[in-house]
Amino acid sequence: MKTSLLYRSPTQIGIAAHRCFQSTVARNHSEISTLFRPSKFHPAGDLLRAVDLENSNLSLQRLTLASNSIRAPNWTVNAATITYCIKGTLLVSILDTNNVFAAFNVEPGQMFSVASGSIYYIENVGADPAELITCFRHPQPQEFSFWAAMGAMTPAVLGNTFSESASAFSKIHFDTKPQYIIQRAKGSGSDISSTAGLPDPHKLDIEAQNPPIDLPYGSAKLARAQFWPALREVNLSMYSLRVAASGMREAHWHPETTEMGYVASGQARMSILSPDGDVVTYYLQQGDCYVVPVAYPHQIEDLGEGGFNFLVFFDQATPEDIGYRKTGSAFSRVMPAVLGVEPGAEPAFPSTPIDPLIVKKVNPTDPVK
Repeated sequence: MKTSLLYRSPTQIGIAAHRCFQSTVARNHSEISTLFRPSKFHPAGDLLRAVDLENSNLSLQRLTLASNSIRAPNWTVNAATITYCIKGTLLVSILDTNNVFAAFNVEPGQMFSVASGSIYYIENVGADPAELITCFRHPQPQEFSFWAAMGAMTPAVLGNTFSESASAFSKIHFDTKPQYIIQRAKGSGSDISSTAGLPDPHKLDIEAQNPPIDLPYGSAKLARAQFWPALREVNLSMYSLRVAASGMREAHWHPETTEMGYVASGQARMSILSPDGDVVTYYLQQGDCYVVPVAYPHQIEDLGEGGFNFLVFFDQATPEDIGYRKTGSAFSRVMPAVLGVEPGAEPAFPSTPIDPLIVKKVNPTDPVK
């Protein structure tokens, strides 16, 4: 079977079916027909997911919320999540175990984490639309909404729970269908506690981070466990990777780690090698997402003039990689034999004590085919 590791959302969100770009990747994969879906379209926003991905422990969700709309209270049964805010001003409220409640503001460039089973909601408290990208640590996330959970109980049970008369709940037309996006009830308050702007362990301002990797031709800001301890519980991480036209994400692979990325801006080309020798090359643009299975070699380079920004998610709290540059340096003794040339005829493999992650382009970009 042939499959694609690239997923592209339609121009008009929530209307058209999502397209899959088929290619000759690993013939032992199953064909993927479920892409950015299902589309939970609502006048107050939209929720799209890329799920059921072969050889992936991850899935992605793109959520948009109009002003005064709410991602309804819900919890995920089988997956922790981390979320990156692309635009908007939001209030996130989370109830964890042991009666621990948190409510905090989230703005563009900030992230938040939610443990599996913890209930939360997201409210757009700004005047402009909001957009968020969420990574689930499961290829098929399952969830309950609080609305459906209440609908499963009788008015008497709900009354006993909240020390109310059953009649207070019998007039509400509950059902057990999931609730996705709702609008703030007319007349309800929009005041936000002054403590919502304080630091919270669920939250990371990743774009305010001084980049641990900062080069003239690219940078990476890292949501890893050493910078965000909450990731140890959810076992996820994310790199905000920026590469200029003069740079390239070095060819590399991630032992024991699945990579799933979202193109926040720019245009790029990615090549991936599968174990049976197939090489697939993708041309990525804003709004695309992709998957790289565990330990598959791959690289990314800019095809535009302004560079690109990828949100790169991993299914480990401290993802690691092995790069081609460090490998060539470490194995320089045997590289003539590997390349089938006489000693001294091989290319120079510069000494590389620490792999750079991003390298400078010293050659013209290969033509786009």
